[in-house]
Amino acid sequence: MWSFKEESNRLKRYIYDDSIGIKDRAFIAFSVTVLIALFIAIPCGIIMHEPLTATISTFVGAVAFTIYVGIAARLKKLDRARITISILLVFVFFPAMFFTNGGVYGGTPVWLLLGAIYIAMILEGITKYVMLVVDMLMMILYFTIGYYYPDLITEYSRWGNYFDTVAALVIVSWVVFSLITFQLNISKREEQEKNLRRLFEQTATALVNAIDAKDKYTHGHSSRVAEYSRKIAKKYGKSERECDDIYYVALLHDVGKIGIPEHIINKEGKLSKEEFEIIKQHPVLGAQILKSIKEIPYISSGAQYHHERYDGRGYPEGLKGTDIPEYARIISVADAYDAMTSKRSYRDPIPQQQVREEIVKGSGTQFDPEFARIMIHLLDMDSEYDMKEREEIKELAGKDELVIGSYRDAVSDGILLTPNMTTIYMSVGRNEDTPGKTPKPSLVLFDSLDGHYHDDERNRKELVYFEYADIRFDGSSDLRGARRIVTDRSETKEELKANEYRIDAVRMRDHALIRIADSKETSELIIALPDCSRFAYIGLTGEHCHISHVRMEKAEEEIAKDYIPRIAEEISYITAPAGDIPNVQIDGYRTASTDGIAVKDGMTITFHTRSLPTARLVWHTAYLNIFTSDDGKVYGPGYKDYMLMRLDGECWEGHPECSLIPSLNRSDDFEGWDAWKAYNKAGFDCTVRFERHDNKVTIRTENAGIVLKNTAIINNDDDRIFVALTGDQCALTGIWIK
Repeated sequence: MWSFKEESNRLKRYIYDDSIGIKDRAFIAFSVTVLIALFIAIPCGIIMHEPLTATISTFVGAVAFTIYVGIAARLKKLDRARITISILLVFVFFPAMFFTNGGVYGGTPVWLLLGAIYIAMILEGITKYVMLVVDMLMMILYFTIGYYYPDLITEYSRWGNYFDTVAALVIVSWVVFSLITFQLNISKREEQEKNLRRLFEQTATALVNAIDAKDKYTHGHSSRVAEYSRKIAKKYGKSERECDDIYYVALLHDVGKIGIPEHIINKEGKLSKEEFEIIKQHPVLGAQILKSIKEIPYISSGAQYHHERYDGRGYPEGLKGTDIPEYARIISVADAYDAMTSKRSYRDPIPQQQVREEIVKGSGTQFDPEFARIMIHLLDMDSEYDMKEREEIKELAGKDELVIGSYRDAVSDGILLTPNMTTIYMSVGRNEDTPGKTPKPSLVLFDSLDGHYHDDERNRKELVYFEYADIRFDGSSDLRGARRIVTDRSETKEELKANEYRIDAVRMRDHALIRIADSKETSELIIALPDCSRFAYIGLTGEHCHISHVRMEKAEEEIAKDYIPRIAEEISYITAPAGDIPNVQIDGYRTASTDGIAVKDGMTITFHTRSLPTARLVWHTAYLNIFTSDDGKVYGPGYKDYMLMRLDGECWEGHPECSLIPSLNRSDDFEGWDAWKAYNKAGFDCTVRFERHDNKVTIRTENAGIVLKNTAIINNDDDRIFVALTGDQCALTGIWIK
């Protein structure tokens, strides 16, 4: 049964619920306040002997307004409702009120203030300012017409106009008072919420620090898992509040380790069966510690269930599939990723590409396929491998100094070269263990999956180690895998001490620049790399030297495209004749793409795709990106990523407004992934067919036994849907559109 008190409390809870956007809550508060004002205005109109049509129209408008706002709130279409109502107010409601309620001499000018208040409070972005200008122009138009054509205005007696103005002042003042009160209450509640959150965060951080202090091999693990979990949740479409909640749930997921003996946690090597059984108790202990915390719902579930497996073979309860709480399924993927990418007593961090393959293998068995897929996507976008454990002293991989005896018997971790200039300062002295030997510091320029220098042949092969050049601090160099090196020497302009060096290193596509300065001379080397696809790292090394006081800085801005003079032609794999749109070479994950092609029903796109020589993985192939943007370009204004479909069959939806129905089959022509990779290396012609019905887009294609049919259902009214061709380490030529 309907209850006024119950509905009032429900409304109050809604407008003060900080999990809902402030604009939506303000819109509902404003709407309710204005509706009350409209219903109060009806008897006022009767008292003033307004025409019956005006009173009826006010009543009908108020009822229609109530129904529309109610439906919009139920269907979660408040964004559209805010704009629709602002247009109706400015173009319909206010003009009608002006001309039927006494014009300038009635209370209408006071009512017109509501338009500016509404637009300022409810709308946002460019829409707000456009509507404010339109509102001003419309008011000027009302007053101008009323001045020159006074007969168009329904006038009242002097007493009626007086009463109308007083009533308008009272009602509008009450509306403004209500909205200001609402805003002040919101600010007060938000401040209280911030204080509570701050206290909770400090307590949680102190607890996590206690865990980290106990486990010397997982320092920072909880913080990293929390951050990765937040990224997964955000990509999944969770609200900001939900993302914050999962951050704290993940931050405390290992709190139960407080109850595990230190000798077991810090044991080097494999645990015994009995020790592992004790370790398996930490989820239960964590849940017991956290179950009394009410600040964040389900906070104990992250601790209790993060070691459950999607196939039901986990612990402590052996839950399966969606029986495992959602937060725990997210944390499970993030926890496993950080464990693999962090250093342990028995191994170094696993290279990211291998980690990716492990997550692919665990999808549907160890991990929820949906969250595993998002984690894989985050890895694909992490081009600089930022998502990993960081050493405390990053310059020399956790060491205070680098002591080198014979040539390259010690090499620092690789420092990745990017379009952002990296500057390294250091001191170089003699190695006291090799007296009488002249220090010869140098750099090794290389690439490998884990960003480390390797001299063991097996590691070089497994980690795809590739060496570009050996560069000595005197400016001399040895060419290895690079195409060409050009060296220029000049006088050092910067004041450096006798044993101090400054190194500037940067990369733009297939060229790198390394500048080495000592107290007298500066050597600038331009290196033409063999391609744009591989990474480029520098490792500090040398012979008979002691490197210390290393300090590294990285510029925030990228260098200009032409900063490094070109000394060799860029190797291109797209010299074949172009089709309807230009050919495109993609050297890394989505580093390039075609412009958008408007998706039409019955459209067919054909193109030739070929993996680059450096490609070695299944996902080094062509992708189809379904998206929208204002200018039809990838990452253009208003860009929304709806669906990314790879020719190997992997597919994911990007924006929460898109839902995906994937379908992948393998025909008898499929001969395995090694054969499929060889097929991509050789190159093949691909045909993609599109079906579109309103905002439902189906894509069909087949290649080397992989049969794909993926449907994207876009849940909005935007009919600007585009497809762009992109990929990872592949060349696309002869692109034709029918």
